[in-house]
Amino acid sequence: MSTTALSCTNGDYSTFTGDHAEWFRVSPSPGKAEVDPLLPDGPGRVVVQGTDADLAAVVLRLLRRNRVGDLAVGYVPVAESPATRLWGLPVGPEAVRLAFEGAPRPAPLVRDDGGGLIVASGRVEPITGQVYCDDRRVLHGPARSLEVAPDPDAAPLAEPTADPLSANLDPASDGLLVTVARRGLLRTRREVARGRAVQAGFREATVLRDGVPHPRPVGKWAWYRHTEDLLLVRP
Repeated sequence: MSTTALSCTNGDYSTFTGDHAEWFRVSPSPGKAEVDPLLPDGPGRVVVQGTDADLAAVVLRLLRRNRVGDLAVGYVPVAESPATRLWGLPVGPEAVRLAFEGAPRPAPLVRDDGGGLIVASGRVEPITGQVYCDDRRVLHGPARSLEVAPDPDAAPLAEPTADPLSANLDPASDGLLVTVARRGLLRTRREVARGRAVQAGFREATVLRDGVPHPRPVGKWAWYRHTEDLLLVRP
């Protein structure tokens, strides 16, 4: 299987080349014109060097091209980040080895109703409104922040089947972590819930996707687990 390596930074990646793959320098958070022509034709691996936002941009292209199920994704982060902490990924030379040589494992892919996705963190801060995780209300009123993330401990989705009578039409009962942070008397209180989808209605605020702000303030937002898992290379 072939490997495509994309560098989304201006840093030096010459020490990463070796015999692994050919590297291509692309823009930060690259889009269709840069990513799509470089994707392997068949099953293979895509390695992304950059930030969480760069990784999310590349994964979004895989989603749009229906390549989530046949391309493993490795990540070489430029620094410690929400994604490295969430998925237990190393930084530095060990990250390179893992990205190219590690085995992919299914990871929940979290989409939103704004046409995007998150690989580590979706945030609204501060927030005042109502938030539901599946049927559970997790916020009614103000909070310092709302954070939604893929759940690294979620069960993988069932393999698709050709038999519609035996297919599980709704295999995901989890996949997301929802954290609400409230100001307490002495310290911030955090409450965590797990579920398949999150719906939020709130006073207009900015939604952050992996650190990148949505272009305009919004008053509602939804996140949900995609019907196919990401093949993420992770320990």
